[in-house]
Amino acid sequence: MSRAELPSRRTLLAAAVVAAVAGSAGPASAGTATGGAVDTPDAGRAAARAVDNRAWTSYADWRSGTADGTRAVAGARPGLVIARAAGTTDYTDPHTGRTAPWEYATWTSPVHRLGVPATEAIASWNARTPEGTWLQVELKGTYSDGTDSPWYVMGRWAAGDQDIRRTSVDDQSDGRSSVWTDTLAVDDAASGLRVVSYRLRLTLYRRPGTDLTPTVWRVGAMGSDVPDRFTVPASTPRLARELIVPRYSQEIHKGQYPEYDNGGEAWCSPTSSQMIIEYWGGRLTGEQLSWVDPSYADPQVCHAARYTYDYQYAGCGNWPFNAAYAATFKGLQGVVTRLGSLADLETLIAAGIPAITSQSFREEELTGAGYGTAGHLMTVIGFTADGDVIANDPASDDNEAVRRVYKRREWENIWLRTKRYNASGKVVSGTGGVCYLYFPARPTPSQRKALAAVGVR
Repeated sequence: MSRAELPSRRTLLAAAVVAAVAGSAGPASAGTATGGAVDTPDAGRAAARAVDNRAWTSYADWRSGTADGTRAVAGARPGLVIARAAGTTDYTDPHTGRTAPWEYATWTSPVHRLGVPATEAIASWNARTPEGTWLQVELKGTYSDGTDSPWYVMGRWAAGDQDIRRTSVDDQSDGRSSVWTDTLAVDDAASGLRVVSYRLRLTLYRRPGTDLTPTVWRVGAMGSDVPDRFTVPASTPRLARELIVPRYSQEIHKGQYPEYDNGGEAWCSPTSSQMIIEYWGGRLTGEQLSWVDPSYADPQVCHAARYTYDYQYAGCGNWPFNAAYAATFKGLQGVVTRLGSLADLETLIAAGIPAITSQSFREEELTGAGYGTAGHLMTVIGFTADGDVIANDPASDDNEAVRRVYKRREWENIWLRTKRYNASGKVVSGTGGVCYLYFPARPTPSQRKALAAVGVR
């Protein structure tokens, strides 16, 4: 995020979407599907929320769908691994120019029928990728007219950057929907076309001749059809609580490692991610941080920027890449979703779960911010007795200044709207309640209940 009211890459990519919306159980054998299963959510609840979340996380989940060379593993955190190579392929990394052979195996989910026919879908995943491994996530949707989209690549990802450069993939479209960095969007939502179901496909890669494997613990997608709006209804305050979350400023990293989106001034997303990771006890070792210049304060923020960086987007704000980074810390999982109101955030805060929210605004729209932005992430850590939002805002001059209190009504509107006027008076996009949620791999009963209440399981 830059303090200046300038169009971010995501805003420019989303402009076409805004213009369009303005009008309105046994193990699977190799290569075989388990009955073409279709799983259907609680449609009434999903429709009321305008958001549908589905994730595959359990041993039974991993044994469903179509497997070609993968197998499910049981345990405290069930996952998916390579059992045998289904084939070998060459991959030319577009960001290094290197071509290398890789063995691969695949898993394809059952069809998930959306309770909310969607204008947008965002995938997210949690995995471990040892050196010599990586993964690809794809999504194929079925439209409301019965036709299918192509298989869209939603991310090529590795926790490290020594084998491939993690990347989104541009220029994916069938003339009806397109992928904008990390978001699949219907091109003309006003036409009534929607994505009514989808499948996800995981491809796991490893160096040929080894027994290395990624382990995927969670993969899923959030489909949504958020009403087009400049303003949202005001919610009624019902919670006063503040979580004690570490405070980190992105601004003290200005000029550091400019190869990662020009340095710290653009690091709102990884800085916010690192705050919540450490809230949950995630720590980086001295060895992991040894590459950072020892004269830099808070080297873990530099580390987060490097390991969330999307080499195609040329930034650290790829939403699923941030969630995947959080899940590389032991005992954590992360998802990307949309919430419907500050009441949802209050439900999470009451259970001890902070959230990272995405918003854009002019300086005069958020009292006390002192800047305007075309896209910015901050961490919501609580609410005052009056219901105002307590946020750790990384766009602060130093760590002590990170804690901010923002007026409830202003903050709620800039976060939940889908359209806004920028400083030039032009209609541009809003995120419609996008947030990242990081929480324990084994939530407590109260945490599980709060997550379920906001549509995340």
